Amino acid sequence: MKRIAIIPNYTKDIEYKYTRRLCRYLSPKAELVMQESDRVDGIDAKYTCGDVYDGVDAVIILGGDGTMLQAAEPCGKNAIPVMGINLGKVGFMTEVETDDMETACDRLLADDFCVEDRMMMEITVTGKESEATYLALNDLVISKPDARMVAMELYANNEKVSEYMADGLIISTPTGSTGYSLSAGGPVADPAMNVFIATPICAHTLSARPMLMAEYKNITLRLIENGSENAVVTVDGENKCMIGRSDIVSVRRSMYTLKIIKLGKQSFYYTMMAKL
Repeated sequence: MKRIAIIPNYTKDIEYKYTRRLCRYLSPKAELVMQESDRVDGIDAKYTCGDVYDGVDAVIILGGDGTMLQAAEPCGKNAIPVMGINLGKVGFMTEVETDDMETACDRLLADDFCVEDRMMMEITVTGKESEATYLALNDLVISKPDARMVAMELYANNEKVSEYMADGLIISTPTGSTGYSLSAGGPVADPAMNVFIATPICAHTLSARPMLMAEYKNITLRLIENGSENAVVTVDGENKCMIGRSDIVSVRRSMYTLKIIKLGKQSFYYTMMAKL
C-alpha cells in the first residue's frame, strides 16, 4: 500500500471540499498522511506534527502553483514525486483538474505515469559575517527596498556579463519563466530545458534585455554604486533577507530536482496556449 502525503490549501479549498472528496476516495486504497495543522473532522488520515514528507511514496497537492512552490524544497530534497490538483487559475505545474481527480489517483496507485524532472537553483547569500543558502524552483528576485533603483553587476563564471539599473532583477529557471519573469518581459522557456533566465524589472536603460545562460554557469550578483545601498532578496515569492553592497549573491544549478507526476493529459504548450 502506498503512503501518500496530502497537502491542501485551505484558502483555495473552501471547507476542504476537494480534500474531503480526495481522501474519501483514496483512504481505502492508500495510507494517507497530513499535517496536524490541517486536521479536519471526517477525513481518514494519519496526522503528524513532524515531517509529513518522511517515508512517503508520493505527494498530492490541492491548490495552485503557489502551493506547489511551498512543497518544492522538501519534495526535491527527498526525491518525492508530486501530483498537483489544480484549484488555482493558471496551473502550469498542477496538471490535474478536479473533474479528473479519481482517475488520476487510480493511475498514481497503478504507477501509470511519467515523472518530469524540473531544474532547481541553489542560492547562496554571503555577507561579512554570515552565509545563507536557499533552494528555489521558480526564481530569485533582487529588488529595490525604497524609491531608489538598484544598480547591480551580473557575472557568469567570474566573467562580467552585464550591469543593470532597474527596479530589480529576476533570475529564473524554465519553470519560473511563466511567473514573475514573464510579467517583466522575459521569454517563456520549455520546462524540460536547463537554463538560467536573467530578466530586469523596469530597467532604466533600453539596452537591458532578458538573457539566457547555460545551467552549468555559476552566476554571481552584487550591488554597485549609483543605486540603492540595499536590496531585498526574494526566493520563490518569499522575502528572505536584505543585502548591501558588500554582499554577494551566488546562483548555481542545484543537485536536486522537483519530480512532477505527468499523466500526459496536457502538454506544456497546450497549457501555455490555453491559459496565457
